[in-house]
Amino acid sequence: MNACILGIGWITVDGLGTGRGGEAFRLTCGSLPSLKRTLFFDDPHPRFGRLDPYTKLGLGAVSLALRDAGLDQWSEKRPFGLVAATETGCMGTDLAYFKTVVPDGGSMASPNLFAYTLPGCMLGEASIHYGLTGPAFVVSSACGDRLDGVRSALDLLRWGFCDTVVAGWCDPYVAADACAGEATPGAVFLVLRSAPDGPVSAENGQIRWGGEPVADISAFAESARMRPSNRCSVIGV
Repeated sequence: MNACILGIGWITVDGLGTGRGGEAFRLTCGSLPSLKRTLFFDDPHPRFGRLDPYTKLGLGAVSLALRDAGLDQWSEKRPFGLVAATETGCMGTDLAYFKTVVPDGGSMASPNLFAYTLPGCMLGEASIHYGLTGPAFVVSSACGDRLDGVRSALDLLRWGFCDTVVAGWCDPYVAADACAGEATPGAVFLVLRSAPDGPVSAENGQIRWGGEPVADISAFAESARMRPSNRCSVIGV
């Protein structure tokens, strides 16, 4: 399956960026920056302050990718797909919620935390804000290359479920282990559209960019940022 990259957006320890923005992309260790509504939205977002860290991170990166693609403004709902790969998802929120459940027999359980105790809640927030009505789901991506969301997105395009997908990876924190070696939190999303001669393809589950195999989400993001000439024009989209 081939596709074109219409836009790319990311949030890492080093900051925020978009494919056309010229910012350097680096996936490094440390703490993510504080995320505020004004970084992503011109109009007020009534719920942004109440969102959990996972949802803020994913919604922010999706917003940057759609902005980079010129698709952040809409008047009618759009059948775009939305796929996120994650290792930790909203686990931090789940733990915080159960800390409010245990005391007093659950009588003080937090309804605000409860609203974000599923990883798909982030996709719901993004779909509502940007009018996306296509398939939306989260893929478990433990100890891997973090490209499972992109692979699933290419499958959606191949099978004709939609012709445009916002896909990527989102982890507010990543536990250091023998596979990753170090904790590198962040989120990277790409806007993909079906294209018979696009530079992104999947062969036997392997992602290829411009004919070359992609090692992981970091290499993919850096390649897409450095080679904008291979990306589909957004004029007339």
